[in-house]
Amino acid sequence: MPDLLLETRGLTHRYGDVVALLDVDLAVPPGRVGLVGANGAGKTTFLKILLGILDPPAGSVRVLETDVRTDPLEVRERVGFMPEAACLPRDQTAADFIGYTAELAGLPPRAARQRASDVLTLTGLHEERFRPLGGFSTGMQQRAKLAQALVHDPALVLLDEPTAGLDPEGREEMLDLIVRLGGFGINVVVSSHVLPDIERTCEWVIMLDGGKVLRSGPIAGLEETGAIEVELLDDATAVAEALRTRGLLVDAEGHRMTVRPGSAALDPFAVILDALADQGAGLRRMAKRSLTLEDVFLGAETESDSRP
Repeated sequence: MPDLLLETRGLTHRYGDVVALLDVDLAVPPGRVGLVGANGAGKTTFLKILLGILDPPAGSVRVLETDVRTDPLEVRERVGFMPEAACLPRDQTAADFIGYTAELAGLPPRAARQRASDVLTLTGLHEERFRPLGGFSTGMQQRAKLAQALVHDPALVLLDEPTAGLDPEGREEMLDLIVRLGGFGINVVVSSHVLPDIERTCEWVIMLDGGKVLRSGPIAGLEETGAIEVELLDDATAVAEALRTRGLLVDAEGHRMTVRPGSAALDPFAVILDALADQGAGLRRMAKRSLTLEDVFLGAETESDSRP
């Protein structure tokens, strides 16, 4: 297992005057990685650079500790790609198409057919493997695209919007498949603008906005920086003001407050309890609220916009 799954330094790419990626520096460990951002944030451009399809004018990029510029074929041998766009031949059966892609990857015909059968079973298409792809539903087509990305037994798969167009049941099945890939020792990069999908499947997240990295880090532990929700028996105005004088950030409305650490050096829970005691206020409920990826993303956007 490599020490780093992805590594970039100063990675920049432009389409004419439009900057798609700007000075992207990343060091991402192995595992399941989410690549998030709005449409136009640079996600698809980044995936194409990882595959060696695009040659950026500036910066360096390594995938599985291999330089994409100097050894693009080695990278492609070890990486599978599931595109977002429709790309399946309508008149071929799933077994024929996936077997063909396995042969393209270098497997002998007999081994390719067996490998195709295995990955179609893994992706839930064993019963449909002899049906033409043109008759597949959207969910079945997404699974077939995933099967072709897996057929050559890659160390890493890049998934571009894997749940696009799926109904709720198909979405859940696809997300379950992505989690299972990690159990098989396959690294995954999931590109998506649907943040709950990333929270459900990934261990690490890369946030892009306007071609820049807003944040790159583990998803676990977000709750440690979350706010504290407090509900009192009476109006919270006096307690909220007392907490502000102690350095906490407080949003109060009626009986409820949302409290954030702010500049307070002490445990915010202890500060809240002291303020309640000083004010003689009755507590109904107090609990830490975990941050969602949306909270982190919007907060990072705000921080980025405020920088000179």
